[in-house]
Amino acid sequence: MSSSRRHFLRTSSALAGASVCAPLAWSQTAPGVQVAPSVAAAEAKAPPLPAIGSLLALPEIKLLDGTVFQPAQANGRVTVIYWWASTCPFCALQSPEMEKLWQAERSKGQKGLQFLTLSVDRKPEEALTYMQKKGYTFPAGFVTPEILRALPKPRGLPITLVRGRDGKVLQAEKGQLFPEDVELLARWS
Repeated sequence: MSSSRRHFLRTSSALAGASVCAPLAWSQTAPGVQVAPSVAAAEAKAPPLPAIGSLLALPEIKLLDGTVFQPAQANGRVTVIYWWASTCPFCALQSPEMEKLWQAERSKGQKGLQFLTLSVDRKPEEALTYMQKKGYTFPAGFVTPEILRALPKPRGLPITLVRGRDGKVLQAEKGQLFPEDVELLARWS
């Protein structure tokens, strides 16, 4: 099956299950799935995916491990930005693949992809506990209102963006990526 056909099917499936993909709808319709109230409120005003070729500025973000992601870290590097939640069923399928890619790319040093993942869970402790339970080591921050102002999250989950060395968007995906699609992200490094 071609990549574009898989993308069409994935997008069609995501649209059919929109109440599962959108955090605002989750907080209203899906039992047990919760996101931060600030994220749910922002979801109603969420922008569309950024256009390919548009500039994407990255803010300073405190990561769950206590370190800080500095925007300068992305200068001259291809950076994958991935929004997820511990309660998102599609993220649960994509995150293990993101961890595999992170492990492969981090071993390449400066030549590999840089990662910045952003949890939209209700509390940072929920995201950290989930990451520890799953053994995820990719760099992860927690979405706060300040981060949403500086780096607005497009509507839905998961969201995967690839930012080029020049700061421009190379790829923007809404919905779950299949394992082979996550592997293809490595082509940008």
